[in-house]
Amino acid sequence: MVNLKHAVFAKAKQITRKYLRVGFRDSLRVFVQGGAGGNGLPKFGGVGGNGGNVIVVGKDDINLEHVYRSNKKDLKFEVPLGVSLITDLGKKLGEVNEEGEELIIAKGGTGGHPKNGFLGTKGQAYPVKLDLKLIADIGLVGFPNAGKSTLLKAISQAKPKIASYPFTTVRPNIGILSYKDFRQISMADLPGLIEGAHANKGMGHQFLKHVERTKLLLMIVDINGFQLSPQYPHRSCLETIMLLTKELELYDETLLDKPSMLLVNKMDTEGAVPRFKEVRENLNNPTDCVKEYPEEMKPTRFLNFCDILPISAKEGAGDVDYVKDRLRKLLDVLAELEQKETIEEKSDLYKDLRKNVAEKGPSLV
Repeated sequence: MVNLKHAVFAKAKQITRKYLRVGFRDSLRVFVQGGAGGNGLPKFGGVGGNGGNVIVVGKDDINLEHVYRSNKKDLKFEVPLGVSLITDLGKKLGEVNEEGEELIIAKGGTGGHPKNGFLGTKGQAYPVKLDLKLIADIGLVGFPNAGKSTLLKAISQAKPKIASYPFTTVRPNIGILSYKDFRQISMADLPGLIEGAHANKGMGHQFLKHVERTKLLLMIVDINGFQLSPQYPHRSCLETIMLLTKELELYDETLLDKPSMLLVNKMDTEGAVPRFKEVRENLNNPTDCVKEYPEEMKPTRFLNFCDILPISAKEGAGDVDYVKDRLRKLLDVLAELEQKETIEEKSDLYKDLRKNVAEKGPSLV
């Protein structure tokens, strides 16, 4: 007799923050159990059937809230692209990154046969954590109130909440940059980081993990600097750049190897042009400019910005289309880089990356 059993139980962690109770969810814990193998019939030499597997299938345009609300008892259930599956013991079962990709996360038991006395075995059963890391071409990072959501709204079809106070964005937003030739580029706006994000201060790890799978880091800073609250010191524009670099380095040093672009926002404010020129000059030799900084603010490595652009992200400022074209140019060069076969070819192209991007139009200042 063939006996197939399958169960998927999903229980969300208790969440106190109201904005996380619905909508975007990037972590979920489920209990999975493969079906037990059927017993064989030794009198007739019949073997039992194997138990059913629990299989996750990659599906675009859904999120983990879909998994949480699903009551399916099928052998397969859909998960959003970019999900890693990890057991409670820390063993990584795999990732699902492509549409239709399948991954067995709990194997069914073996059916009864002569070697096991015709007794079917139980299927695997254990809790599994589904950890979502967004897959986007561009990851938009910066301190709160730097203008990330304003830029995303102006440059794409996204409609993030915007206000003139920190932490307006409380969950990642994905925007799509569309071009006249139907090319599309995805951009993830991550909630504002703060000092100590690498140590999970604020919601550091929850946000920083989404940077890992992006092809390009787009850092945006306020030319006037930033102050989280009166209890925190005011940081200049250059200091915010170094602090953001430090947070990325402390969380995962390999993030500094990603191609990056810097946008210096709010250039429509008084005195912005001379301040921008000073920032750009300091970034030409960042090692010297951080000599006087305290150790906790000094990154040991620096992002190699392929482009540094002064902008005003608000609608109607005229800079958004320029940024949109520059981003496309950079991603095209990066795509060419990925096709190179030898290390020498890749090295030469990377050295010319800034030069290739610079061919697209004059500077804004």
